Parts: sequence; structure tokens; C-alpha cells
Amino acid sequence: MNKGELVDAVADKASVTKKQADAVLTAALEAIVEAVSGGDKVTLVGFGSFESRERKAREGRNPKTGAKMNIPATKVPAFSAGKLFREKVAPVASNGKKK
Repeated sequence: MNKGELVDAVADKASVTKKQADAVLTAALEAIVEAVSGGDKVTLVGFGSFESRERKAREGRNPKTGAKMNIPATKVPAFSAGKLFREKVAPVASNGKKK
């Protein structure tokens, strides 16, 4: 599903125009990006959490030459799915094992 298809689905579920759904979705995504890039964690209960994580410096190899190279430390965006989202994607049977 791409953004256009998501806008269509939101417009149908919320009974709003596609233009309104696009504006709200765009604003929500921009707010999440701004918050996470500013160091905040965004938690949507039942859906998941967006946050910035530190990636340590490490040694890697150039795949072309095989030469060793240093990869610097950096920050990366991360998403952790919430319990309800995880269970919807991978349902757990009554015995505690995945279906």
C-alpha cells in the first residue's frame, strides 16, 4: 500500500474527502518526524512507538575491495510495534503459540 492508497482508505473509514485525509495524514507524519528528529519518543497506544536510536561506531568492509573501513556512530529512526499490532499481524493461539 502506498500513500495514495492509504489516503483513500482513511478517507473511506473516516467519511472525509481524500483532500482532508491527505492533509491530516501528511500533518501527522510530519509531526512524528519532527518529534523523533528532535529526540522525543512518539507512542501511539495499540500501534507502536517511534524513536531515535544511537548506532555505535563499528568496523566494516568495502564489499568491492574487501578493505577494512570505519563506520561512524550515527542516529537512526526506529519503530517498535505495539502489542495489539503484533498480535494482529501474528495471532497467538490459546496455547500461547503463534498460529
